[in-house]
Amino acid sequence: MEWQAWLGIVAIVLAVLALSVAVVVWTQQARMRRRGPQRAMAEGAGPAPRLAVVVNPSKPGAGGLQVQVRAYCSAHGLAEPLWYETTVDDPGQGPARRALEDGADIVVAAGGDGTVRAVAETMVDSGTPMGVVPVGTGNLLARNLELPLTGVDEALDMIVHGRTRAIDVGWLRVTEFADEPRNGDHPNQPDHEPDTERRHIFLVIAGLGFDAAMVATADATLKKRVGWVAYFVAGLSHMQARRMRATLQLDDSAPVEARARSIMVGNCGMLPGGVTLLPDAVLDDGVLDVAAVDVRGGVFGWAQLTLEIAMQGVGVRNELPEKLGRIDHTKARRARIRVPGGEEAQVDGDPLGRAVEIDVHVQEGALLVRAP
Repeated sequence: MEWQAWLGIVAIVLAVLALSVAVVVWTQQARMRRRGPQRAMAEGAGPAPRLAVVVNPSKPGAGGLQVQVRAYCSAHGLAEPLWYETTVDDPGQGPARRALEDGADIVVAAGGDGTVRAVAETMVDSGTPMGVVPVGTGNLLARNLELPLTGVDEALDMIVHGRTRAIDVGWLRVTEFADEPRNGDHPNQPDHEPDTERRHIFLVIAGLGFDAAMVATADATLKKRVGWVAYFVAGLSHMQARRMRATLQLDDSAPVEARARSIMVGNCGMLPGGVTLLPDAVLDDGVLDVAAVDVRGGVFGWAQLTLEIAMQGVGVRNELPEKLGRIDHTKARRARIRVPGGEEAQVDGDPLGRAVEIDVHVQEGALLVRAP
């Protein structure tokens, strides 16, 4: 047989082999497309994750969420998602615990900041990551993690395809409550004996003073209609309130006296409306950012404070010593704050009642979250 014939036979064999390889590759890709996205966890690729969703059924848009999540999982070859609903008596800790017991690979908090907080409380130190589908007013953690805020499919894509990130969490304990609420018996004031032993987790910002009073008195109906703007409306009624006298002890340093409208302790600093309150706060730096916010001079002071916040949000700091509205920043792993007159306290937008003293500390890298 001449060399030309042998060359032809070799060419045919190579063509058949190439066609076989192409068919195998195409078949594998088709199978992968049918199976949907694979889990891209921090430790590498693996089987598609089993999602468990903890949803607050009272939130607008929550009604059709189960259909959307099931459709997504079906379309992407994921297992049927586990489904749990929160209640007034259990805002998420119990459902998240059941999800872990049922073998979920990722526990998804679908609700507002309160639901995210409650689920996170159970997820701390669990070794299982938490995902977030924002369905609330503020969606504070979602904003700071730069998660999709609109579109269930986009949020689920991030949960399935994103990376696992370890972030810090903050804990606040009210060590002493005031005897009576200053603003009367508004609905957010505890109607039972205050529990000074309970710790409250926060992922974004805890506060004492003006910010907490604004949260405590925000109209629930208005919140449903206009979202976070309802907090701004509530804040107008507190702008003329007196400045509070506070004693701060940070870590092991000596206590210092301060006059302020609010004292906030943050794990991260972005708020709704693109407002960056704590520009130096980082979710995984192992410390909390403490900000003392003060305003003097009435409307002029508030105007200057608004400008101060806007400027620091774009990286510009006003270092002038004499200002009517100012924010003083520092960092600490632990803070103890005492206000003898008693002030409203809040964690991530959830009011705790009127406190005389709070104790706050950070737990480093305690929570795994799915993020970009």
